[in-house]
Amino acid sequence: MAELSGARQAHDDPPAVRLALILAALGIMVVLVVVPLVNVFYEAFAAGFGVYWSNLFEDPDTLHSIKLTLMVAPVAVLLNVVFGLAAAWAIARFRFPGRAFLTALIDLPFTVSPVVVGLFLLLLFGLQGYFGPWLREHDIKIVFAYPGLVLATVFVTFPVVARELIPLMEALGSEEEVAAVSLGARGWQLIRMITLPNIKWGLLYGIILCNARAMGEFGAVFVVSGHIAGRTDTMPLRVEKLFQEYNLPGSFAVASVLAMLALVTLGVKTALEWKTRRDLAEAKRLATAGGGE
Repeated sequence: MAELSGARQAHDDPPAVRLALILAALGIMVVLVVVPLVNVFYEAFAAGFGVYWSNLFEDPDTLHSIKLTLMVAPVAVLLNVVFGLAAAWAIARFRFPGRAFLTALIDLPFTVSPVVVGLFLLLLFGLQGYFGPWLREHDIKIVFAYPGLVLATVFVTFPVVARELIPLMEALGSEEEVAAVSLGARGWQLIRMITLPNIKWGLLYGIILCNARAMGEFGAVFVVSGHIAGRTDTMPLRVEKLFQEYNLPGSFAVASVLAMLALVTLGVKTALEWKTRRDLAEAKRLATAGGGE
């Protein structure tokens, strides 16, 4: 026992090293995260709440960018939930040729620049793109319009929900679902009564992260939107345009809304992690108590 204790102490870092690492991490976080975040709110409210309110809700282009963001993000999240559930179910429950390739393909938007994604969509659906002549003949507009914004946002964010659900469903296994099917459960009953309750926290976590990513997307949306004020500008694009016009109070006001959304996302994410840890600890305690009996 003494040997184990001595070995553990030998591998422990000296208190001075641990303190230095903690202070270094805190210092980096303060400089790179806290200071810029505080500065965003300081600059947004520097001229008073009245000017802040005017910059957000009395500028029609800014107000439209907020509404457009709130129209694009929920649709993108909904499509990602459908795709994420289908992809996680297929990868976690079945073994088929190309499974590894499909798993790698899901990660593609994480490795490709969003600007490249926007150019890819432009080459497909633009007037001079592959589908451009057909879309023009049928009076369908995708690029520089709402559908293009949704497509770009979905493509950039679609790995988020799937990547949260795949490891979770693999860890849970399929025993409960097999048992439910053997007892006569139908497809929708199986999903509603077995699968969704088991993955609800992971699914909610993925939805929150996906929504945050969708609202903050810039590169792909910038390319396919055309950057048309009052029509295709989302909040991140509006921040950039106001900044280029030297309207710093307006730019920081819109940026503060995105920052508040990020803080809310962080708070909900932390609460979900705490809830998940508590549920796991409770399940482990019950299992231990049952085993003891």
